[in-house]
Amino acid sequence: MSENIARRVVARGRVQGVFFRDGARREAQARGVAGWVQNNPDGSVEALFEGPRSDVDDLVAWASSGPGQAQVEDAQVTDEDPGGLTGFDVRG
Repeated sequence: MSENIARRVVARGRVQGVFFRDGARREAQARGVAGWVQNNPDGSVEALFEGPRSDVDDLVAWASSGPGQAQVEDAQVTDEDPGGLTGFDVRG
């Protein structure tokens, strides 16, 4: 069993109102990745993904382009310490 990692992604561009949060939830649940996703007041979408490295890497790549209607102009990725998260939440 591989060790879990965590990565935070802040995506900017046309990322709100395009089902980004729901898409992230579906992608994370399909891979068994824990974490959360939320819209930020500045128009960005922020997500924290925690799970096996390959699955988290897949989600980071997905968030860097987003769902079909999104136009991600920039995706800032930072490593985080895994916190033992379970489930995946869509926040405000």
